[in-house]
Amino acid sequence: MKSKLTSLAVLLLVVATSAFKAPVKPVSYKVDPAKSSLTWVGKKLTGSHNGTIDLQSGALVFDGKKLTGGNFSINMASIKDADKSERLEGHLKADDFFGTDKFATSTFVIKKVTGTGNAVTVTGDLTIKGITNSISFPAALTWNADGTVTAAAEKVVVDRTKYGIKYRSKGMFPDVGDKMIYDEFELAIKLVASK
Repeated sequence: MKSKLTSLAVLLLVVATSAFKAPVKPVSYKVDPAKSSLTWVGKKLTGSHNGTIDLQSGALVFDGKKLTGGNFSINMASIKDADKSERLEGHLKADDFFGTDKFATSTFVIKKVTGTGNAVTVTGDLTIKGITNSISFPAALTWNADGTVTAAAEKVVVDRTKYGIKYRSKGMFPDVGDKMIYDEFELAIKLVASK
């Protein structure tokens, strides 16, 4: 009887201590801009343009292997056209578009992550030209053999008119005709981060 009581007491002690385990502290992973990438595609009635923008910095926060937060900054003055058109690059940096002299940096801050495993939906605040709007997009997480983690979103759709970028928008200027540029542009984001 005594050994049964001792066993019961030990079992209760194990259950009680496991129930009051200290919570796992979230871990921040620093984004490596040199290994990360950000590409863009903008479409117009008569075609499209695409290119790159440099990431400045960022961090991803994990609770175990669950993404719980993070942020990244974009150097808007680094915007490049894949066709190397200096004229287009200059126009994208001008006030008609991103106004990089005044708004050199855009940011994204994660507010909520839903989903389990490696496929998640990220919701956060995107700030462009000093204007902040909430956006959501699907993302995939990959834990790499070297201890880094890759977070990738292949298609992040952004409505430029919500950030005051109205140049040749059909919604804003119905008479723009075949010079119309679509309101939405797409970003593909790949963040590689390590502890």
